[in-house]
Amino acid sequence: MELVLAGRRAFKPYRLRSQRYAVLVAHRRCGKTVACVQGLIDKSTTLTREHGRYAYVGPYLGQAKEVAWEYLKRFAKPIIAAKNEGELWIETVQGHRIRIHGADNPDRLRGAYLDGVVLDEYADMRPSVYGSIIRPMLADRLGWATFIGTPKGRNSFFDIWKAAQDDPRWFTAMLRASETGLISAGELADAGKDMTPEEYAQEFECSFDAAIQGAYYGKEIAEAERAGRICEVAREPSAIIQAAWDLGIGDSTAIWVFQCVGSEVRVLDAFENSGFGLEWYVEELRRRGWGSADTKHWLPHDARARDLTTGRSRVEFLISLGLKCDLVPNLGVDDGISAARMLMPQVWFNKGPTDEGVEALRQYRTEYNEKTKAFNDGPRHDWTSHYADAYRYLSIVAREQAKPEVAKPKPIAVPLTDLSHDQFFEIEDTPTRRERV
Repeated sequence: MELVLAGRRAFKPYRLRSQRYAVLVAHRRCGKTVACVQGLIDKSTTLTREHGRYAYVGPYLGQAKEVAWEYLKRFAKPIIAAKNEGELWIETVQGHRIRIHGADNPDRLRGAYLDGVVLDEYADMRPSVYGSIIRPMLADRLGWATFIGTPKGRNSFFDIWKAAQDDPRWFTAMLRASETGLISAGELADAGKDMTPEEYAQEFECSFDAAIQGAYYGKEIAEAERAGRICEVAREPSAIIQAAWDLGIGDSTAIWVFQCVGSEVRVLDAFENSGFGLEWYVEELRRRGWGSADTKHWLPHDARARDLTTGRSRVEFLISLGLKCDLVPNLGVDDGISAARMLMPQVWFNKGPTDEGVEALRQYRTEYNEKTKAFNDGPRHDWTSHYADAYRYLSIVAREQAKPEVAKPKPIAVPLTDLSHDQFFEIEDTPTRRERV
């Protein structure tokens, strides 16, 4: 069965593509969500195997429902055999299912297979969502994947765009507002008056080089990249291993593993997970090679609060599992962010193991409040928050340990009564000094 769907001409090459993978960098208000929902419907109508499964994934389930669910029901209406408003899926007359998901709860996707998936606003998603969860779901059915969004700095979305340029498996397109003709020149000129040049370049001209608005560490991470401090970092055998934890309750827990070597902070590893007890994180640290009894674990100050059920605090529980634990000094969020910024020039990140954590730091930000015309006072809570909180704890601890060594100044004068005869002659063993004596 073929369903004819009207769409904006800028997306026609995408709809007619033959490649398995696609990445679309698209300006605001160009109709990318509509095009991708229609693309899912298109592919479902031409699938010949039974029980097809397709997914539209947005950064957050609530957001995905708001922007895509109504489109899906509207455009697929002629072929809908059943639908579920609670679980956000439709089933077509051919027996194929298309479902709306949020990347904020990726585990909801696990265990299924996919014939095709759209990841919308991929720049706002945790980078591991695709590699560790979605990509394996495409394997047995040779499913396809589309990444789409507006740039938000040089993050994982940029990496996919860059890597796809010379890969024949990929369809690529960049849709700039100045080229698509979807927004009038007058409206673009008016928008340019109300936006900063960086905002306009990012939102309408698809610039990956515009800074993420409201980012706390964007400039610092960019400078670390320019300076070559995101690279392969070796473990220093003579320095102790340390781990900074952010402990979530019914939420994510994030851990950074680091060493202080002289004035440098060497960040060796970073990982995060959710839905597991503390035993899982202890075992994961050991699996990654950080399970030495000498490793020092730094926990947030509220880890000493006692659980009403067990009567024990989380720090006591971790100590009972064999960890050497201490508490991070209680410093406010703003002061902690300031400490993290000041420390950043001394930090080296181990490329590979810390990539997701570094990406979280790059995207960690506050939001612009349209009503007050100012940025909000506190950070936005999203997938980056736990990594950022754990890194803030790392910075508070490492700031004290990684202070540059300052040579003690030579005394201007030393009382003669405090010197031995030999020390007196060692002060300045010169011919002039000896002659005067």
